[in-house]
Amino acid sequence: MPRSKRSKLVSLAQVTKKSKEQKSVQIRELQENAEKWRYCWLFEVGSMRNAHLKTVRKLWKDSARIFFGRGAVMAKALGVTPEEEHRTGIYQLAKQIKGQVGLLFTDSPPEEVIDWFVDFKQPDYARAGNIASRTVILPAGPVLRHHSDPPEPFPHNEEPQLRKLGLTTSMNKGVPTLTNPHELCKKGKPLTGEQAQLLKLIGHRLVVFRVGLIARWDSQTGEVVQIDGPGALTPEERVGAFAGDEDEDVMSE
Repeated sequence: MPRSKRSKLVSLAQVTKKSKEQKSVQIRELQENAEKWRYCWLFEVGSMRNAHLKTVRKLWKDSARIFFGRGAVMAKALGVTPEEEHRTGIYQLAKQIKGQVGLLFTDSPPEEVIDWFVDFKQPDYARAGNIASRTVILPAGPVLRHHSDPPEPFPHNEEPQLRKLGLTTSMNKGVPTLTNPHELCKKGKPLTGEQAQLLKLIGHRLVVFRVGLIARWDSQTGEVVQIDGPGALTPEERVGAFAGDEDEDVMSE
């Protein structure tokens, strides 16, 4: 009988060595990009979704390099003190690397970068833990799916799932129907798993993926400028920033 792959023993020494090698490669790549490009931007993400971040990478692939995740590695690569900094003044940006943030290296003028990220917004479905951006009330009558125009009623075979998620429905001519209006979520309140699933089934997108700019380092002057106003995330966007996908490894595409 073949030996199960699950029972294969892996030396911890090998894992540690591989991790150190990967970390060294990542640090070297970050430092090379700090030397190559004029600007380094520190950014955060509201309503993180890997698919949308990959779109950002793709759209910037010819004019920038983007790194996201593993903040400790990024901070170490740039240096968080004047004595450790890899380039003059960059430690002032590196010491702000905390939480779910990323770096964008580019030569594009600051005005163009800010304008681009202000315009790039991707509506998406909220997840458990996100704060409801508006109150959603389902009216009495057939429960409708808003994935098409005009909306269509749910098929009869999905009625058990709607009831399981908290809707008090009954069948009327083969269509799941609400006898009374139902408040699905309330603005300003965190969503439960059931509420998030219902919102997705019904087709209400309550969150927006957006990249918020935090600070910019200029290699020619060594100065770090903090970003306020349109380019930054609002407090509401920042509250829901961590209810999305898990952090990615440091990588660029």
